[in-house]
Amino acid sequence: MAENSGIEWTEVTWNPTTGCDKVSPGCDNCYALALSKRLKAMGSLKYQNDGNPITSGPGFGIAVHPTALQQPYKWKGQKVVFVNSMSDLFHAKVPLDFVRQVFDVIADTPQHTYQVLTKRASRLPKVMDKLNWPANLWLGVSVESADQLDRVDDLRKVPAAVRFLSCEPLLGALTGLDLTGIGWVITGGESGPHARPMEAAWVREIRDACAEADVPFFHKQWGGRTPKAGGRTLDGLIWNEMPRAAAAG
Repeated sequence: MAENSGIEWTEVTWNPTTGCDKVSPGCDNCYALALSKRLKAMGSLKYQNDGNPITSGPGFGIAVHPTALQQPYKWKGQKVVFVNSMSDLFHAKVPLDFVRQVFDVIADTPQHTYQVLTKRASRLPKVMDKLNWPANLWLGVSVESADQLDRVDDLRKVPAAVRFLSCEPLLGALTGLDLTGIGWVITGGESGPHARPMEAAWVREIRDACAEADVPFFHKQWGGRTPKAGGRTLDGLIWNEMPRAAAAG
């Protein structure tokens, strides 16, 4: 349930929940859904204690994995951990009590830094006062186009140590992006056989907004048929800036 990650801005992935469904155009070519289909085809599904498969039904069924909660206690050293590369912790079908258990594990392993990313930003204000927010938790929302800028407003309300934006796959310009209260921004193009193109002007606009607001900027990839097909260079530079915990202030 945890493995080293090829994602440039993290080190390991940890999936205490799995499963998701489409909520906006950024989900159209979801790699997690594609992976779940391949696992089904190969007959290599893993099963929970209750006998239900991690990927279930015609799509990518939501499942919680209590046994995975023990995994972070076994890691040596300090890790940067992406929580739920194969799910969304704030999906409506993930019980709030289980979210609390995940947060408890995060708080109980302060040597690690945890990155949680959600597209269900509208749930955040509804549950944030019912959760204890660990100091080593970064919370982000996906913002693939201007149609999803309301997610940023919901994120700003949350008392996370670092609030960040993942603009991947970036599908349009985010002109007028307000970075008040935001501590980090990631941009990236879509990868895979049906990758939608990303314009350099969109990325430059976000980079410049970050520079003006003194917000760390990380350009993950340009996208293409494979994740690294287009490289990572923007105007001759690799942008690897990481957040400062004080940025959420």
